[in-house]
Amino acid sequence: MVAEEFLTLFVLVVLNLAVSSVVSLFILLISVVLIVVCLIGHTKFKRAVNVFKRLENYSRSPLFSHILTSLQGLSSIHVYGKTEDFISEFKRLIDMQSNYLLMFLSATRWLALRMELTINLVTLAVALFVAFGVSSASYPYKAMALSFILQMCVPEAPLHMEGVSCPHGWPQRGEITFQDYEMRYRDNTPIVLKGINLRIRSQEVVGIVGRTGSGKSSLGVALFRLAEPAAGRILIDGVDISSISLEALRSKLSVIPQDPVLFSGTVRWNLDPFNNYTDEQIWGALEKTSLSNTISKLPQKLQAEVLENGRNFSVGERQLLCIARALLCNSKILLIDEATASIDLETDALVQHTIREAFRGCTVLVIAHRITTVLYCDRILVMDNGKVVEFDRPEVLQRQPGSMFATLLAMARSQSSGDAGAGGRAHHPGSPGVPL
Repeated sequence: MVAEEFLTLFVLVVLNLAVSSVVSLFILLISVVLIVVCLIGHTKFKRAVNVFKRLENYSRSPLFSHILTSLQGLSSIHVYGKTEDFISEFKRLIDMQSNYLLMFLSATRWLALRMELTINLVTLAVALFVAFGVSSASYPYKAMALSFILQMCVPEAPLHMEGVSCPHGWPQRGEITFQDYEMRYRDNTPIVLKGINLRIRSQEVVGIVGRTGSGKSSLGVALFRLAEPAAGRILIDGVDISSISLEALRSKLSVIPQDPVLFSGTVRWNLDPFNNYTDEQIWGALEKTSLSNTISKLPQKLQAEVLENGRNFSVGERQLLCIARALLCNSKILLIDEATASIDLETDALVQHTIREAFRGCTVLVIAHRITTVLYCDRILVMDNGKVVEFDRPEVLQRQPGSMFATLLAMARSQSSGDAGAGGRAHHPGSPGVPL
């Protein structure tokens, strides 16, 4: 068992270093230097920890012998009045054994701390090379390298779980229930979601709003299990998402991020990287997102080249391509993380119309800072300081005295009017981009 675990960890480390070296060979050089330092430190550590472990083992023998003698001669100890003497001897022996055990545990913790520091240094090196564009590798390779190396620092739950499977056809309705849910991003950090209790009905469009740091995006993190719960649970159609594998969960959910992600390749590969769908299905998704005319005008159509980060497409077209990709997945639950935050008003209106029509029959969660973009939702969830403060229909919240949603909406409209006046333009409430 130990040999199997060692082999697994060794292969994992070698694989991560190989992937990271794609970003830059300098990372491989840094890793080799750190490995040499670790090997020297391990040699020194092994000598000391063997002494501590041997002393701890030696200290057990007199302790166990004393306990056995006390139990066998218990009646004689009471007769001769030696109870206090035996108790004092027991305390002395247990103190000595505890001291050696403490030294052994402290030594192992000393090593663990330095191993974590080494891993963090490698992660920092990879992140810096990716962030500052030192590497000439393409964006997908950079993202893959960073993802692999982060798994060494913050391990996720198992991607696959043997003997555990979700029900056939799950989820069929897309109903989401949070029960006393609490979450923190890492151990020994503050709770970011506090006692969340809510039920999102099937095929409901829910807008999630709140000030910066209120916990809006953390709900998406919780739903995709990017962080494990500190308490409570999340049910999707009655199934606890913590009881199934990450692959089973995430394959049933779709997300449209704020910054549309396109990789170097073809249009078809960006929409269907695993070749699971036919050309007819892909054209159908493009038709629903009003991109079929744009793609059909390209010389190679679905085989047209997509440059790194989708530079040969506009921001709006990239956003619509991400929506088409989500449509192909045919998920019952869709998370939209501020999908209209960086596009013009015309494309904003098109995206919102596409979401309302193409994802009809799905449960849609819309996270937005621009509060006017979620007024069309069935219900609005208002977050503040990691807690649910309001959850009701938009028209009800607007009429509710002291409503935080009404306050945020008034501030957004006031700011929008001020910006429009400064620019010499006036947008009316019924104009595109402010759907009512």
